Amino acid sequence: MSNSELACTYAALILHDADIPVTEEKIAAVVKAAGVPDFEAYWPALFARAVGGADLKSIVSAVGSGAGAAAAPAAGGDAAPAAGGAAPAAKAPEPEPEESEEEMGFGLFD
Repeated sequence: MSNSELACTYAALILHDADIPVTEEKIAAVVKAAGVPDFEAYWPALFARAVGGADLKSIVSAVGSGAGAAAAPAAGGDAAPAAGGAAPAAKAPEPEPEESEEEMGFGLFD
């Protein structure tokens, strides 16, 4: 991502946080006030059109709500221990040993 893109992204977030409409002029003013070197002038228009009708609050808050949550325990068998009890150590499955190219019957010079 270029400095111009980052500057516009931060400017849009700053404007949204201050409850100021995100427009091309406002983004350009924030970037100019920040003194971003080598700024490409077409980025504010692109960002203003991209976030013009979008709800930035929902976009920003949805970033961390992916599938990164811990999995729930399976029904039945391994329930969580009572308070104060130690959780049993989960045994990691051993990875299968990979076959080398020689064992598979082909190699670089076959």
